[in-house]
Amino acid sequence: MAGCAAPQGAAIRDDAPAGGAWNGRLALSVEGEAQQSFSALFDLRGSPRAGELALTSPIGSTLAVLQWSPGEALLKNGNQTRRYDSVDALIEAATGAAIPVDALFGWLAGRDDPVPGWKADLSQYASGRLQAMRHSPQPTADLRIVFERQ
Repeated sequence: MAGCAAPQGAAIRDDAPAGGAWNGRLALSVEGEAQQSFSALFDLRGSPRAGELALTSPIGSTLAVLQWSPGEALLKNGNQTRRYDSVDALIEAATGAAIPVDALFGWLAGRDDPVPGWKADLSQYASGRLQAMRHSPQPTADLRIVFERQ
């Protein structure tokens, strides 16, 4: 989380849906019997309704590209494409935890959109940092994002 870095090599479409655009680094850790953690550089475009999230490694390799629109949610890993019923199921498959997509876009826009079980900390928003903690349902999750708005 040392600073913002624009992902290199991410396959972002020129026709990505209108809405917000952010890039930076995200880290997610999920407590439980076997603690899980995930971190990546990201490039997010669009809205909760239709958008694209490219995840890349610190050295610039594309880890996955998530694309969603009404009635379609796709996870692309290299030559594989998997379909999901919703953007929420797509995000959970890609990161290992359910992240409230509607609220995520709000948090990145500087709004403290409430979500049952989640508490967002936007106190460092002006510095391009935010944190959100999920307390329920269990297991707890900690999402940290360092970002720039494009």
